[in-house]
Amino acid sequence: MGKTTRAGRVAGFYALRLPPAHGMPERPLDTTIYARKIIYFSMLSHNLHDFSMKILALRACLTYIAGMTKLDQLKRHLKPGQAYRRADLARWSTAVDRHLKQLVESGTLRKLSGGLYVVPKETVFGPAPASDKDVVCAFLKDDPFLLASPNAYNSLGVGTTQLYDKTVVYNHKRHGEFQLGNRKYTFRVKLRFPKSLTPEFLLVDLVNNVDQLAEAKEEVLERVQKRAASTDRRRLRRAVREYGNERTKKFFNRALGANELHAG
Repeated sequence: MGKTTRAGRVAGFYALRLPPAHGMPERPLDTTIYARKIIYFSMLSHNLHDFSMKILALRACLTYIAGMTKLDQLKRHLKPGQAYRRADLARWSTAVDRHLKQLVESGTLRKLSGGLYVVPKETVFGPAPASDKDVVCAFLKDDPFLLASPNAYNSLGVGTTQLYDKTVVYNHKRHGEFQLGNRKYTFRVKLRFPKSLTPEFLLVDLVNNVDQLAEAKEEVLERVQKRAASTDRRRLRRAVREYGNERTKKFFNRALGANELHAG
């Protein structure tokens, strides 16, 4: 028997005939059905291949996540320039002390004090320290506070010119000096303080702390009295009532006029 060519096989395929049913004449096979089946299975094969590729990609992604160490997952939560307490980091670690040691040794974290850490922020000039606000906020656990400095008195125009390497933190629960990293902060418990520094608060605060200034006390107080005369008296009276100690209240009572503090 001779060999059948490809063209012959194709011709034979389309020449297939269905076996005749009992009593029925022999009829050609409907090739449309076969063509539709071929198209269907071709599309199904393509979709299965696409689905398989997605499964492989998902498996690779899950393998990568599973391969991440717990330390890597902790590092993903850290933001440059941000200060953190140990308790903050414990939310993202089941072995926080071991992880803290590793992060400090690698330079990812820098220890400021017991239980307080900062993530160095890289700049063109090298690592930048965290802001005073961020450090104090972490130290006080988000408790309200106000940052102040004797240097702020120089903006009042009352003769103070000295510069002090001192940051005062008015707050509700900490008192004393604390070394946080390379900075020393003076924490003072104060019942009331404003949300931000105002000229009226600074005048009152200056008189509260006039004994601690390097300038001549009497000369400074004389200029404060003149400055008070040109200040919004309603706001100054309120600041004296809320933030002044007894000696300061007496001083401004004389500066503004007897009983004037009680008029507003």
